[in-house]
Amino acid sequence: MKRALLASILVLGSVIAPTTAQAKTGVVVGCSKISVDRSITKGISLPCLDNKSKVIYQAIRGPVVVNVFGSWCEPCNQEIPHFLDLQALHKVSLVGIDVEETNMKAGVNFVLKKGMSWPILFDTTSITRGIFGLGVPVTWFIDAHGKVVYKQIGLITSTAELKSEVTKYLKIKL
Repeated sequence: MKRALLASILVLGSVIAPTTAQAKTGVVVGCSKISVDRSITKGISLPCLDNKSKVIYQAIRGPVVVNVFGSWCEPCNQEIPHFLDLQALHKVSLVGIDVEETNMKAGVNFVLKKGMSWPILFDTTSITRGIFGLGVPVTWFIDAHGKVVYKQIGLITSTAELKSEVTKYLKIKL
């Protein structure tokens, strides 16, 4: 009886307890970590969520995974754990673009609550709609030359799916 009870508690605890990545408090990371081609001076300039710098989107160089999201978007919320898992591998750069927030503070709170710790750009005016389209989530895979090699429109459903796309399109073994 005691063993059965202990086994039930352990199983229940593993279901209820958050993963290490999910339990971690996020950090608003500066955008100086984003790899860019400094010779590109024209394009869509987006402020960093830390509100200290701006990055021209067209200057971003990879290999990098760019995830466009909003804190208000339920599918975006569902896929964040997969990006946390990918980021924990330290094999590929991540950049987020937070869109259609009521204000920058909402974006900061989302990053902290979700445990995110990669650079996030903030689209205050929905200017990126012309690039990414109307809906989120959207994830783009950009190579070292700045070429978009794959576009994932919609929800990434698993860490395995995300890792597979990184390996296939960015040629990074995970």
